[in-house]
Amino acid sequence: MLGSTAACALRQPEPIPVKIILPSFLDEYEPLFDAGFDLPGIPVEYTTGINRRMSGTYLGEAPKNSIDVDPYAKFLYHVKGDGTAVRYPISVGHAGRSFRGTGVIRLKKQWPGWSPTQNMLRTEPEIYGPFRRGIPGGLRSPLGARALYLFRNGRDTYYRIHGTNDLGSIGNSGSAGCIRMFNQDMIHLYDAVEKGIKVLVRSEDESLRVDPENYNRGVELPAKQIDPDMIYGEEALANDQPPDFDAVDPNAPIIESNVPL
Repeated sequence: MLGSTAACALRQPEPIPVKIILPSFLDEYEPLFDAGFDLPGIPVEYTTGINRRMSGTYLGEAPKNSIDVDPYAKFLYHVKGDGTAVRYPISVGHAGRSFRGTGVIRLKKQWPGWSPTQNMLRTEPEIYGPFRRGIPGGLRSPLGARALYLFRNGRDTYYRIHGTNDLGSIGNSGSAGCIRMFNQDMIHLYDAVEKGIKVLVRSEDESLRVDPENYNRGVELPAKQIDPDMIYGEEALANDQPPDFDAVDPNAPIIESNVPL
């Protein structure tokens, strides 16, 4: 009888392991369709910890309704009138630290083109030589989806805040001088500010005073060959045509985009 009962007993099924699939992108960094271009999302490995867009109380020293750039802590703050700010992670190289103090955004461009400076061509021809004729605005452009142009005393400083397709540089020192942002963050900032907004770029002393915890955050990345096809597929690049934004601001001055990256 014992044997018969045992033979009829039901076996409990083995538990089936449940695979938890984490989202590939944070909500604010999902893929975007913008002006005819398919911008890929920013994978979560690039937006971990503090290396992402955040909002909160502003504790810096810039005036309200301004942009505060900390090239040492690798953050840019859009300071609001109510005492809050949106903080974006950025990338900036040693050359970018030569700019100090204040400036004004006098020009905004969607999908700007880029060409290397004569100094870049002279000092690093192996890197910049293939691009001496420039790269038109689009997925291949190293200036990304948007750019803000910084002026001082009415003159172009050739200092830019712009998007990038070099995702690994954000949070590190990975550019020749200008301020890089994730394209999604650059679009977000571009839409939130107007021409005429003031920009404060912190000195090393200011960075140490205001944000000593994140002073010199990140690492210094080695120079590498520009790769305009870095993260885009063949189909996207085949359809990569420079957009026509002449109608956006017909009175905007024509300014070359040959600036350090």
